[in-house]
Amino acid sequence: MSGKPRLTYLNGRGRMEPVRWLLAAAGVEFEEVYLETKEQYDKLIKDGFLLFQQVPLVEIDGMKMVQTRAILSYIAGKYNLYGKDLKERALIDMYVEGIADLMQMILMFPFSPPDAKEKNLDSIKEKAINRYFPVFEKVLKQHGQDFLVGNKFSWADVQLMEAILAVEEKIPAVLSGFPQLQVFKTKMSNMPTIKKFLQPGSPRKPPPDAHYVETVLKVFKK
Repeated sequence: MSGKPRLTYLNGRGRMEPVRWLLAAAGVEFEEVYLETKEQYDKLIKDGFLLFQQVPLVEIDGMKMVQTRAILSYIAGKYNLYGKDLKERALIDMYVEGIADLMQMILMFPFSPPDAKEKNLDSIKEKAINRYFPVFEKVLKQHGQDFLVGNKFSWADVQLMEAILAVEEKIPAVLSGFPQLQVFKTKMSNMPTIKKFLQPGSPRKPPPDAHYVETVLKVFKK
């Protein structure tokens, strides 16, 4: 073992992408194993690697961790991205949960039937502009800091940055009414670890394409 965290998932974003983002933001290098067949997935289950028979799987500090939320909170705690006290942690949790709700819509979008794509895209746009982004615009404006919680970089900032870029891929002008988020995006993009992750050739995955959707359906078919 090299000591690097080892990530097992498909070669695409899915539920592993926030984990890649958080490790990269913390400046942690990691290894990846890509599932390409149902047999590989079934073997992980048979060998007892997957507690709930689900990926993502992250091997870190001698543990075989599953469940995205548990993985992310462990990484955030380990690398000091989880606030200074219980109150800050509660705020980070609230923000992260809210962003995860928006990201769930984006996660499922590639699997929409063709006749539902436009409706689902409208729904993402409406929720981003009217429900989710106004919250973070207000938080940044009210306490006048660079980051969402306290004045310290945290898991919530990483997750928000990922969400902003994911929504912008589908709706390029989505931040036009959110000046604070525009400033936040620029600042975050220039943080050395995130800047590195946004460069070509980094472990960041491209938007899901037809091949990714096909692989997901093949690996996880019942």
